[in-house]
Amino acid sequence: MTVETFAPAKINLTLHVTGQRADGYHLLDSLVVFADCGDRLTLAPADDLTLTVTGPRAEGVPTDGRNLVLKAAALFGPGRGAAITLDKHLPAAAGIGGGSSDAAAALRGLAQLWDVALPEPQAVLSLGADVPVCLAPRSLRMRGVGEEITEGPRLPAMGLVLVNPGVEVPTPAVFKALTRKDNPAMPHPPGWASAATMAHWLRTQRNDLEAPARALAPVIGTVIGAIAATPGCLLARMSGSGATCFGIYDSRAEAETAATTLRAENPGWWVAAAEPFTLKPALA
Repeated sequence: MTVETFAPAKINLTLHVTGQRADGYHLLDSLVVFADCGDRLTLAPADDLTLTVTGPRAEGVPTDGRNLVLKAAALFGPGRGAAITLDKHLPAAAGIGGGSSDAAAALRGLAQLWDVALPEPQAVLSLGADVPVCLAPRSLRMRGVGEEITEGPRLPAMGLVLVNPGVEVPTPAVFKALTRKDNPAMPHPPGWASAATMAHWLRTQRNDLEAPARALAPVIGTVIGAIAATPGCLLARMSGSGATCFGIYDSRAEAETAATTLRAENPGWWVAAAEPFTLKPALA
């Protein structure tokens, strides 16, 4: 039996930094959604545990124990084998949870391949703050250090554009540059009848990491400006700790048009048009 899983891009529509624990971990309050662009994993029975990385973003991705996919597999304990192929399409260290989503997809796929339960939540959290929220990708609210996850609002129809300018912004450096770490939490997200009403509400919220990330990598401001200038853009903002930014549009068609323009004007940027993604049982 061969198992295929999808690792969608994660988008932080909001990201409020609400505190810092004594152990240094930051407390977050974030509305998270996923896009229907991402990486794919194929898992097949094997005597040993191996990882092969292919795809347009394979260069530089480790295939040894440094990769979160293999760290995820190790949570099931020793003595299990699988040949894992990661088809890499998302840029690394980009603020859209590429490695975390890969790890979560590996957990889902290996649990199915080996017919075992998923590891305990605390073990999953040990892989990184974003891995638990990526286990069942849909509209979610993530709080604490990533361990408190609740259902998010139902999303209206919309189009999305994701843009990465090809610069890595180290997450620790962004948090270090954050001037205030006890910012207000996010209010309860309401339901929205349209992408426009959602964007209006989101404009009253924040990504507290955007300002320090822009200070470290000013090109982020250029990207946000370029997205905002495309016809039909309802909101342009940075995701996560950067440097990927996103735009919200009324439709996939508008997002596709914007993506075409952005690629033509900035050939060195990674650009993807998408719609929100929700995990379906067939894709688990």
